[in-house]
Amino acid sequence: MSNAIETFAIRPRDEGYMWMDVRCLFPELGPMVGYAATATIRARGRPDHGDQTMLYQHVREVAGPRVVVVQDLDEPPGRGSLWGEVNATIFGALGCAGCVTNGCVRDLKEARAMGFHFFARGPGVSHAYVRVESAGQRVTVGGLLVSPGDLIHADQHGVLLIPREIAGQLPAAAERVIASEQSLLSWVRSPDFDADELIEKRRVRH
Repeated sequence: MSNAIETFAIRPRDEGYMWMDVRCLFPELGPMVGYAATATIRARGRPDHGDQTMLYQHVREVAGPRVVVVQDLDEPPGRGSLWGEVNATIFGALGCAGCVTNGCVRDLKEARAMGFHFFARGPGVSHAYVRVESAGQRVTVGGLLVSPGDLIHADQHGVLLIPREIAGQLPAAAERVIASEQSLLSWVRSPDFDADELIEKRRVRH
């Protein structure tokens, strides 16, 4: 999908995706696509509140399908998890396909069984004093700035921001990229392969 976006020259090739420390914990569930509902959390220190209803309300205002993108503000992030069996069940019922966070998640077996995606730094053991600090604001997760309503594509390779203005054209663009790559690979694997011709074909011309 990233290669297909590049064909539109709509943004620099080194932008529009999260760093590799935000990883897919359930690759067997396949790709996740949805519109971002956003939040920030903290888990360190005793809070004076623990109300998550602002996030529930924000999620309901975002078009479906939905993905919850959560910035963990603790330093380092991952002191406590917002995500486990309870919130996977609640947000699944609210129409969310999964969550993306620079923090941690837990109850992996239960979330996997219900088909709720976790994209995170890794698993954590406790929820600590986790609380929602804000909902419906721009967040930065894995180096990527995400706004409410942004279109997210995530799979075993990572998390990608889809420019909405080209979203409808991406399936056809992806097919063209695949066809071009397969044509090259078929030739490389064939008896007709020639190293000198390869160098000429792959030479970068300025």
